[in-house]
Formats: sequence, C-alpha cells, structure tokens
Amino acid sequence: MGASKSDIFSRHHNQIADMAKAMAHPARVAILEQILDSGSCICNDLVINLPLAQATISQHLKELKIAGIIKGQTEGKAVCYCIDEDNWNNMAAVFSILFKSLKNKNCC
Repeated sequence: MGASKSDIFSRHHNQIADMAKAMAHPARVAILEQILDSGSCICNDLVINLPLAQATISQHLKELKIAGIIKGQTEGKAVCYCIDEDNWNNMAAVFSILFKSLKNKNCC
C-alpha cells in the first residue's frame, strides 16, 4: 500500500498498522525481548547479545523509537533505551481489542 493510500483509512487503522510495521522485523522483536528481559534501561548490551552490527541495531532502535515503542536517554556517550510503558500498554490494548473481535469461530 502506497503512502498516499493511508489517508483513506481511519486514524485507528493507521495506528495499528504503524505499530505492526514497527515490530515487523525479527531483529526488532529480538531487541524488544532483550529490553524487556533486562527489566531496566539497556545501553551497550544489545550489541553484545545480538548477532548484528552496531549500525544495524541502531537503525532498528531508531525505527522502534519513531514508533514510540521505546524511548532513549543519553547517559554520557551512550544512549540507553527502555520500553515506553504508556505506548506499550496502549499497543497491547489496541491489539487485544482487535484480536478479541473475532465473532465467528466456526468459519472455514
């Protein structure tokens, strides 16, 4: 779908699509799992724990940050990342509502 077509859909539809797109790469899912497993902000450990180049991890972090799933804070020369809890909980609620909307369980 081209960017020009997104305006024909509701804000809600675009919000769900943007969140799904931000998580639609296995590296981003792995990054989120690392951040969630850490239980706190994470700085340089991502490069140590993931089989990706630092530049690649940085690009994925940028996409997650743009989507509002994570937030970053500069600590000296490093940027530490953590889950943006408000947006994370909103995303969980939005997807939960979508998944629970299945009405016909006997289809196909």
